Amino acid sequence: MFKQYLLLTKPGIVFGNMISVAGGFFLASKGDIDLLLFLATAVGVALVIASGCVFNNYIDMDIDVKMERTKNRVLVQGLVAPTTAIFYACVLLVAGVALLYKATNMLAVWLVLMGFVVYVGLYSLYLKRHSVYGTLVGSLSGAAPPVVGYCAVSNEFDMGAAILLLIFSLWQMPHSYAIAIFRFNDYQAANIPVLPVIKGVPAAKRHIVLYIAAFLVATLMLTISGYAGYSYFAVAAVSGAYWLWMGVSGYKAVDDKVWARKLFVFSIVTITALSVMMSVDFRSTPEQVLMTSVSEICAGAGVGSAICETLVSRF
Repeated sequence: MFKQYLLLTKPGIVFGNMISVAGGFFLASKGDIDLLLFLATAVGVALVIASGCVFNNYIDMDIDVKMERTKNRVLVQGLVAPTTAIFYACVLLVAGVALLYKATNMLAVWLVLMGFVVYVGLYSLYLKRHSVYGTLVGSLSGAAPPVVGYCAVSNEFDMGAAILLLIFSLWQMPHSYAIAIFRFNDYQAANIPVLPVIKGVPAAKRHIVLYIAAFLVATLMLTISGYAGYSYFAVAAVSGAYWLWMGVSGYKAVDDKVWARKLFVFSIVTITALSVMMSVDFRSTPEQVLMTSVSEICAGAGVGSAICETLVSRF
């Protein structure tokens, strides 16, 4: 039974989001890492995401049975009772929000709740089944985890948080359209109005190229705005440019499904590489550099810690 309850949470999705949470958290930490805060943030966000995935499994039972890749899911197979799944989802949500409330700040709590409401309330309950714009709205929930990680440290929604939200929202679009193309028959059978099904694959290819181009520009803004370093910039430029080339090559693809699967796989490589690089190649603000310098000078001169703290606080 443990395996069934684990599968309900879609562990692959949870794990992938933990990488982006770490990226946002370490970017905001700028080398001054509070390990306990990080663990609490990661676990709290993981629990909320897991809850959203369980709710999604419950909501999508009627369409999951029609799709080849989802017809063997736990609830579809009747391995867990639907009412038990709902209770399980509520417990996960309460536990995650409580942990974030206790360990982080209200901004992080509100952001994770916003992502949850968008994913479960707007996307899963309505837009996924009724609007071609469901993917666009749903992308906001997919972009919430790194922003929560960032704001758990900064306790403010600044330019860095806004850029992270933009990066991960834009990334969701070509990533999701690629899935819809190589899983075209599934989405068509379940009557889900994704762009490739409603507007056609050629239209989806044009959107993919435009979104990847916008994503590439957004990734570079982290360095241009002074949040990330030049190593991050190089990785973002190279990986983004190659992903864009892959998108453009789709216009001449012989097999759209093979091309879309490759695009999907590289999208995961790209966002993982960026999350890692923003974790390790950050930039300290001028204020942080100044305070660090004063602290080092005080320590070298043998000045007492109380006096040193007073001097630093004045800056």
